[in-house]
Amino acid sequence: MAKILIGIGIILVIVGIIWLIFPSAFSWIGNLPGDIKYKSGNTRVYFPIVTMIVISIVATIVLNLFNR
Repeated sequence: MAKILIGIGIILVIVGIIWLIFPSAFSWIGNLPGDIKYKSGNTRVYFPIVTMIVISIVATIVLNLFNR
């Protein structure tokens, strides 16, 4: 469990540094084809379906690498 937490922490630090240096590096998050956006007047509804699937797949791969 400690290895997983350390790995997640390292990944978050790396992502934070990349985001600091290249602010537009993660502009694709939430703008993938398949993410549902609905605007009507003052109402906005947003369902990031495809983004969550991609994040889930990446997280599964990373966690499987740490568990071996």
